[in-house]
Amino acid sequence: MSNMPKYKVDHYESKIRRHFNPLIEEQELLVKQFRTEATKRIVGKLSKKMGADKIMDAFKKAEEQMKKARQDAKTFFTKKVKQDDKKTLNYNMKSEEIDLKDCEEQLRDWAKSLVDRELRRRPEGQQLAQLESVKQKAMDIVYENGDDQAIAKALDTCTKKIGITWVVDTSKIKQISA
Repeated sequence: MSNMPKYKVDHYESKIRRHFNPLIEEQELLVKQFRTEATKRIVGKLSKKMGADKIMDAFKKAEEQMKKARQDAKTFFTKKVKQDDKKTLNYNMKSEEIDLKDCEEQLRDWAKSLVDRELRRRPEGQQLAQLESVKQKAMDIVYENGDDQAIAKALDTCTKKIGITWVVDTSKIKQISA
């Protein structure tokens, strides 16, 4: 790149972000919607396929029993404190050990990675990858050219494929009368 002033490089970067970021964000929202739906569907299947469903069911029953035991203990100790003013409640109900939520979160994470790979094959994922690729190509054009006209022409050629017009023809715009 030949001595292009920093303000020009910053201008081109800003313009590229202004054009591409809304398109990419929109496509990411579509992909996120599919990811959420697919992840919900696949967690149960993944759990069953791995054999984790039996463990999760047993864990759930155990946690329900543990919850009841905690409630009973809390009730018991609270009553004892109320019966004797000299006693104070001094125990922590929260445990640092693994629980069902930890297991469910792990399965969700694994399912998300499977879904993400699958989403790249869907049209929405392919569109997102294309937008990201064209944005990167546009950034490369800015860094690899030093001439404003060459940059504008190359960016126009690059972005026409996705419907962005880089060079706007202002000759047909009517003058605003005062």
